[in-house]
Amino acid sequence: MPESLETPDDRIALLIDADNSPVSKIDFIISELASYGVVNIRRAYGNWVKRGLAGWTKRLHDHAIEPVQMFDMVKGKNGTDMRLLVDAMDMLNTKDVDTFALVSSDCDFTPLCTRLRADGKQVIGFGGQNTPDPFVNACTRFLYLDDPSESDEQKKRRRSSGNQLKGNTKLVDILRNAVDAAADEDGWASLGPVGSHISNQGPFDHRTYGYSKLSDLFQAIDLFEVKKVKNGSHNIFRVRKK
Repeated sequence: MPESLETPDDRIALLIDADNSPVSKIDFIISELASYGVVNIRRAYGNWVKRGLAGWTKRLHDHAIEPVQMFDMVKGKNGTDMRLLVDAMDMLNTKDVDTFALVSSDCDFTPLCTRLRADGKQVIGFGGQNTPDPFVNACTRFLYLDDPSESDEQKKRRRSSGNQLKGNTKLVDILRNAVDAAADEDGWASLGPVGSHISNQGPFDHRTYGYSKLSDLFQAIDLFEVKKVKNGSHNIFRVRKK
């Protein structure tokens, strides 16, 4: 999320493709969504009689997630994707939902994302590093679910270096354009509007590059000046191009 002082109040529907999602990350998913608003609808889809989903069945009650049962119609096909899609469209037309959170690595949900966004809804995707680009790009924001066995030290080593960041032309262009769009007459831009401009362009999350804050990413890339400014009782970050 962009660094902001706004109180999150979105009404959120969380829809989980349990067949293609790690139960070990459910705490992270719920915590992340709390940054956007209240998750009023919580559903997980799968064939719950299968042993492979036993881990999920143990965690559903912890987070008040409703299990939606889909038996196999033929071997290996249980219609989970179609049921999730139908439910999402029903919610779009009958429920007061601002944000849809889709947990899956399956690009079959790409048309659903584009349809939801066409109606002005925010779509937050969660999936593995193997998630196809069309699904990732169709989301308003997409967060990769790290390997649950990855240690803090491994995550730190995975962080992109300053040189790697500067070598990423697409990333540099996104950051520069956002700063230009939000800059005042002196070239300084507050990080909140910068983050919002970046989010409006497409799915982006600074944590993808190993940085817990957007300000840390700007500092690491070393193509921008970053300063902390006192604003009443709190500090804000401002950036401008060097």
